[in-house]
Amino acid sequence: MAEVTQQLTLFSITDHQAPLPDYRVRESARARHVSLKVSFQGTVEVVVPTGFDPKEIPGILDRRRSWITRTLQRIEHQRQALPPEHLETRPTTLELRSRAETWTVNYSPTPQGSVTLVQSGSQTLSFSGADHPATHRDLLRGWLQRKARAEFQPWLQDLSQTCDLAYSRLSVRGQTSRWGSCSSQQSISLNYKLLFLPPPLVNYVLIHELCHTVHMNHSQAFWALVSRYCPSQERDRADLKQAWQYVPSWVDEQADGRE
Repeated sequence: MAEVTQQLTLFSITDHQAPLPDYRVRESARARHVSLKVSFQGTVEVVVPTGFDPKEIPGILDRRRSWITRTLQRIEHQRQALPPEHLETRPTTLELRSRAETWTVNYSPTPQGSVTLVQSGSQTLSFSGADHPATHRDLLRGWLQRKARAEFQPWLQDLSQTCDLAYSRLSVRGQTSRWGSCSSQQSISLNYKLLFLPPPLVNYVLIHELCHTVHMNHSQAFWALVSRYCPSQERDRADLKQAWQYVPSWVDEQADGRE
């Protein structure tokens, strides 16, 4: 099932309930029941088993409406507590905690000309060309994706050999509500936003996905395998629930030119 974005019908004002945001539907072969995920950016994702009737989703969201509203309110409170630089739409620094690197981003706008991004120093990125923030964000996301592949490929390979858990291939993307995934063909996908997380959390995500090459579920056997290679997995799981706070808001800004 292709990813679908839908708009819920709003309740009347007499219901005293906030309207729900758009939501996305993702079909998962591993899912045994419907689950809801809310990202730190406020995106609601509905994960459904293969073949699930999408007509049932609005009713499920209606029943979970209070939980969704409370979760979105909690996330908004967390966002308001963040320092201003975390919410900037055009970053001047990139704090890549996974590699203990702080990159400086410079801008040299010109009246016209295409926007280009180059590495101008050991940890410096420089823009030139027209002053177009949406394009700047697009290019930075592309740079993050390439950077993540270069950093995570050897990291994952080392863990694969250490844990004796083989995978078939690695892809790096910018998922909205998942840090990683593993297919039944043992193909692992990682989120380039992991670059912003502390190393222990990244290590946990990589081990988590490698363990899915053996158990395509979250059974007791799966968690026992994760614990074997990551004894701190319970603490890491809890910390990961708050880890979206490390990801700057501009990373998920829509690339449509709006500010």
